Amino acid sequence: MGGGHYSNYTDDVSVRLKIECAYLGTRYSGWAKQSHRITIQGEIERALATVLHASLAEVTTVVAGRTDAGVHAIGQVAHADLADSITLSPAALSSLAKRVNGALGTDEITVYSIALAPEGFDARFSALSRHYEYRLADRPAHKNPLKKDITAVSPYALEPQAMNDAADALLGLHDFRAFCRPRAGATTIRTLQSFSWRREADGVLVAQLSADAFCHSMVRSLVGACVAVGRGVLSIPDLIAARDRGERTSLWVTMPAKGLTLCSVTYPPEETLAARAEQTRASREKPRD
Repeated sequence: MGGGHYSNYTDDVSVRLKIECAYLGTRYSGWAKQSHRITIQGEIERALATVLHASLAEVTTVVAGRTDAGVHAIGQVAHADLADSITLSPAALSSLAKRVNGALGTDEITVYSIALAPEGFDARFSALSRHYEYRLADRPAHKNPLKKDITAVSPYALEPQAMNDAADALLGLHDFRAFCRPRAGATTIRTLQSFSWRREADGVLVAQLSADAFCHSMVRSLVGACVAVGRGVLSIPDLIAARDRGERTSLWVTMPAKGLTLCSVTYPPEETLAARAEQTRASREKPRD
């Protein structure tokens, strides 16, 4: 199986698969598996196990971006490690995505492709950046019923230029603790690589954000901060001061999940995948001062 052999990761894993997928997150409790809740990870692992005639314990997935409940994706990437007991012929691999889609039994989750992962590939730690979009219909916008499930609504008239000014001020390497729900042992230091707003022809405001990684609820909180600036209730100096204090604040709200979509994930060339994963894993695990 060439580059798909991953016995160096764990003793009982022989194959790593790269999965590209999309989903409408409205009725799902996010990506990560939870007991007694329907999640994207749970459904994909169930479908994989069904098609491969395996137990759930023999199929483990890791995702590039752990989307929250209600968040969507059109360019999500994951890897799946298969237990040594699972055999997968080239013919079975070529039809695997189609069969998994059939086993999912819904058009709310679509698997675009499943292939052997390149040597050293880790969906989470090999990634260079994640790219998100947030759709927001403010007072002047036309409310398109065909896009209601992926567009949040604001009752205010917002000023896009002020929101762009706020987005520009947030760019760069910072501790984004004020915008995150911290997880135990996880860093909140991130590089916000790009962040901009535009108003589309129908009046809907669309934000595009890219970062090396995002913390829990970080994107929706960044959007909420820009909305507060766009309403004229928060100045940019006060926004930056709040960011630098590194404390949760009531100066802005975390925006609804429905407006957020993970659009794509960027990876380095194949020959540097393993080195990137090692570098990222080390920086994420570095203890805070």
